[in-house]
Amino acid sequence: MPAFDTIIKDGTIVDGTRLPRYRGDVGIKDGTITEVGKLRPSDAATVLDASGLVVAPGFIDTHTHYDGQIQWDPYCTGSAWHGVTSVVIGNCGFGFAPVQPDARERAMLMMSRNEQIPYATLEAGMLWDWVTYPEFLDSLDRIPKGVNCVSLVPISPIMVWVMGLEGAKSGRAPTDDETVEMQRILDEGLDAGGCGFGVQRLGEYSNQADFDGSPMPTDVMGDELILAFGEVCRRRGEGTIMLAEAVFPDPEVLKSGGDIVEILVSAQERFLRFEEQLAVSSERPVVHNIVVPVDDFPDAHRSRLRWLEDCHNRGVRIYGQGNTIRNFLIFRLENFTFFDSSRAWAEAFIGGDRARILERLADPDLRARIRAEEMMMVKEVVGGSLENVTVFSVGDHPELERYVGERVGDIAAEQGKPCLDTMLDLSVDGGLDVEFRAKSFGGTSAEMLGEVARSPYVIPGISDGGAHTKFLVGASYPTELLAWLVRDEEQLSLEDAHWHLSHLPAHVYGLKDRGVVREGARADLVVYDLERLAQVPETEFEIAHDFPAGEWRRIQRADGYRWILVNGEVTFEDAACTNATPGRLLRHGAG
Repeated sequence: MPAFDTIIKDGTIVDGTRLPRYRGDVGIKDGTITEVGKLRPSDAATVLDASGLVVAPGFIDTHTHYDGQIQWDPYCTGSAWHGVTSVVIGNCGFGFAPVQPDARERAMLMMSRNEQIPYATLEAGMLWDWVTYPEFLDSLDRIPKGVNCVSLVPISPIMVWVMGLEGAKSGRAPTDDETVEMQRILDEGLDAGGCGFGVQRLGEYSNQADFDGSPMPTDVMGDELILAFGEVCRRRGEGTIMLAEAVFPDPEVLKSGGDIVEILVSAQERFLRFEEQLAVSSERPVVHNIVVPVDDFPDAHRSRLRWLEDCHNRGVRIYGQGNTIRNFLIFRLENFTFFDSSRAWAEAFIGGDRARILERLADPDLRARIRAEEMMMVKEVVGGSLENVTVFSVGDHPELERYVGERVGDIAAEQGKPCLDTMLDLSVDGGLDVEFRAKSFGGTSAEMLGEVARSPYVIPGISDGGAHTKFLVGASYPTELLAWLVRDEEQLSLEDAHWHLSHLPAHVYGLKDRGVVREGARADLVVYDLERLAQVPETEFEIAHDFPAGEWRRIQRADGYRWILVNGEVTFEDAACTNATPGRLLRHGAG
């Protein structure tokens, strides 16, 4: 019997530890790396010739929303196309367990606008063979998987389970008995194998709101309840805490002349102090979401990086989830949710069919309220200003073809109208079929994105895999980081990049024996040609009609990955799926 199932022969090994690269062979037996060095090809059943290729640990995508998608897509595409071998679900406190059978429809509706996962897809694709969170993990354990999966325990369903839907969304403090019961359910989830918990807290005017425009339960939860969940992790001595905090002020405050920058800065400073308090009291690592460079505000991410460094100098374990990709957006106004912090915008676009939306947009009073709340819209997601948005396509409206490729600012100047009204009018004239392209979700500067990617306290990639399916594709971040920031721009070394992509996230989220190439580690590996590595298509998105119920999504594939291995089995060869499903549920980070 051969000593190895597989030998990866003569590759350039970048082992994920930041040690210098070297030439060598990797021997794999029963899904584990059993030897690294100079090996005889005759000792293996299969030999993969990696001459001229990089051999590195598979990537760990820590911010995803594949909680639903993994049930019908074993590979969690598109992350798996880009070398991801393990995904973390349950982010932002959102998920589908625990959920009573009569609350399933409402749970799916919650995710249909908040994370923009189509309701029809969830309805057709969800297995729903569980009620409690431990039963949900058992379901994940049973289904075929082409990637490893580790799950944060989602807090929103726990709040609804204990406090009821209205109570959870009211912002009221839970009773002592309710708090104890919620702590018990978190304990139960961690016993079953959860790796911690996550929370999104964006306030009453959340721009990632429920399907009806109201805030999500976690958006309005108080400090004390989050600290109570943190106490469970402290007592157990385990668990990672993922936190996304921001505030979108009451529109009336802005109308009264309040300075939005001062309001936002003040609120953010309070949140940073709270995150420090949570990290200290829980004695657990906290992942701060997100560190994002913005072209027009170059010190924003730098001040956040200085804060992270200062935290670690004081022994406070807070890591940043960093945006390290030039992540452009292609969207129609009817399904673009990032402006939902404006109540007037939400009133226009949430609920009803296209005819109803068009009717609302014809209301001059509602239009006036949308204009008055323009400052509520998160302009950094559209490149700093609405005027920089371009018209991408106009559907079956030849009379609008002349605007394709034009900046909204230029069209607005030509028509003598504000940019916001210009966008709305173009969308209405095109029957809501008009698509717009924004410059970037965050920054476009290699220098600024490189600063985030190099920080030893930042996990790269805010992929949001499985979410925002009709306007955002972030799962290609590993390919972008290696091909652009490492190869083309030389912002960080190959060794540093692989440490950030694999070893650091494995460490922060408690994944055991993964994220490195060494004897005894699990054989989650990528073998790729650095010179060929690229996103496909590179500057646009492909539309795939591959979701249940015939729903479509935007995707971006990859070129240059020769083999991707999960637990020693090849899942992709030259971008072609092998249909192998060796992925595992990693309870407590192991499996």
